[in-house]
Amino acid sequence: MMNYLELRKILLEQCAVFVADRERTIAQIINSNQQGLSSETKSSAGDKHETGRAMLQLEMEKAGQQLEGVYMLKRVLAKMVIGDKPDVIKLGSLIITSQATYFLAISVGEIRIAGKTYYAISPSSPIGKLLLGKKEKDTFVFRGKSIRIDKVY
Repeated sequence: MMNYLELRKILLEQCAVFVADRERTIAQIINSNQQGLSSETKSSAGDKHETGRAMLQLEMEKAGQQLEGVYMLKRVLAKMVIGDKPDVIKLGSLIITSQATYFLAISVGEIRIAGKTYYAISPSSPIGKLLLGKKEKDTFVFRGKSIRIDKVY
């Protein structure tokens, strides 16, 4: 049985892996689109050529925005300090509730470790906003259900 400090570190690592995978995928899309732009040759159908270039340019802009989102997630993870047990729920907290176990970090969703399910959520998510600043034994209502906070690590 691992302690909660180790568990929080593993959850943080899993979030970092999620971000790195996402960054790699976006970089591949950008690279592919750059190759497409450079190999696009002027054909006799000039309009078709321009449409193809415009579509690739739009894809590049979209990928650039996604990449900016990844950088923002990296900044959030870099701010996280996994240290002592916090008194109140904050970024990096592991929260055991009567419903589920949450890791307040970035929105990754379900993470399974040693057969248990943890939900990595953002402080700006609906449930994250409700959890921030709460303490053990506090209760809150989410989607019409009363939820008790059993433990905070």
